[in-house]
Amino acid sequence: MEKGQVVKALAEIRKEIKPRKFKQSVDLIINLKSFDAKKESVNLFISLPHKVKDKKIAAFLSKKSGVVQTITKPEFDNYKDKKKAKNLAKDFDFFIAHASLMPSVAATFGKFLGPSGKMPSPQLGVITEESDAKINDIIKKAEKIVRIKSKEPSLKLCIGKEVMKDEEIADNVMTAYNAILNALPRNKDNISSVMIKFTMSKAIKLE
Repeated sequence: MEKGQVVKALAEIRKEIKPRKFKQSVDLIINLKSFDAKKESVNLFISLPHKVKDKKIAAFLSKKSGVVQTITKPEFDNYKDKKKAKNLAKDFDFFIAHASLMPSVAATFGKFLGPSGKMPSPQLGVITEESDAKINDIIKKAEKIVRIKSKEPSLKLCIGKEVMKDEEIADNVMTAYNAILNALPRNKDNISSVMIKFTMSKAIKLE
């Protein structure tokens, strides 16, 4: 798949879509074949070249931070109420945690953050230093990260917004596509089709 194909497909979609009262998302859909979702998996953090949207980020830290909304260890008890814990998981897109607090984070929040793929992980989100510089560094990375976790033989991810330039969206598409391709057990032989669409548009086949 070439970047030019993506740019061409985006131009085609833009000709067809009608103005909406909201900014449409751009979704990349990769349908798989010869892939057993129960035995095989794709579990990736992909760093995109261009930020898709601002993310609401919270942190589990030993002390309050001036750069991110913080939940300290003594406050964990407030979330023994399941409704509060569920709402926390819904309200934020990404979570940071100090390594020393991870056992407590897992015990208190794991069943609410885990299913939505929001648990802090060593790949991205777990820190050993609570400095503003380190937290800001993680925040900047998190804003360009998308997580892919296969649950069925079709992968769908938000790759852009209609207000972005087509070249930027295409850059994001190619980065995500190549990362997923390399993570599949049989690479291209696992891909049935690749499609792109806006929220309210028909899907256009890229491959």
